[in-house]
Amino acid sequence: MAARDEIIAFLDELLDAASFEDYGPNGLQVPGAAEVSVLVTGVSAHLELFDRAAALRSQMVLCHHGLFWRKQPQALDERRKARLRALFDTDMSLAAYHLPLDAHPEVGNNALILAELGFDRGERFGDVGWTGTVATAVARAELVDRCRRAFGQEPVVFADGPDEVRSVGVVSGGGAFALSEAAERGLDAMISGEPSEPAMAEAHEAGITFIAGGHYATETFGIRRLGELVAERFGVEHRFVEVRNPV
Repeated sequence: MAARDEIIAFLDELLDAASFEDYGPNGLQVPGAAEVSVLVTGVSAHLELFDRAAALRSQMVLCHHGLFWRKQPQALDERRKARLRALFDTDMSLAAYHLPLDAHPEVGNNALILAELGFDRGERFGDVGWTGTVATAVARAELVDRCRRAFGQEPVVFADGPDEVRSVGVVSGGGAFALSEAAERGLDAMISGEPSEPAMAEAHEAGITFIAGGHYATETFGIRRLGELVAERFGVEHRFVEVRNPV
């Protein structure tokens, strides 16, 4: 067993959560049991994840996408009421870390994606992402295949960059906004989760390969690693619950 508040304090400090201006609150969003023996991690906070966590007798759920977002209505609707009831009825805590988990240089989504793809982490890119480089160029088709394996699904690819890739920019999730920055910095390729409608033309005109591996799929890396770290440090059981989303 480990103290809930000690786990949250560890995560807050590790991710420097207080320094981020985010779309929703980072850290503990719903308090539950004071002691934790089973931690469940998942990408997004919703009813199916909570029900499956309860079946595993979890006392805490740790997510990348939490329950509360800045532009949502302040009044609770039936859907959010059901999600909260699932937490209240089982005395489960919910914690979430959004931008801090994208941005972290070691346990963040983007840093871990670069490592998975065989690139060395370079400079900050797209506010919360990173550039990556390789000493020996990777064929574009090989990079696409590495993304396919890393993300577990067929990526959307606009293959307009060089045949040999030496530099990439990575912003997980909805990161297509950074494509213009990739062009300005002369990167060979950019990797994100979702494509935007303008991305195809922008990639073509800029001569960059754009790869979208899935919003969900590109954001499993950091939350899974956080769960592993908490398990290692506090001796709790960790279970990553896959609620697969093709988007």
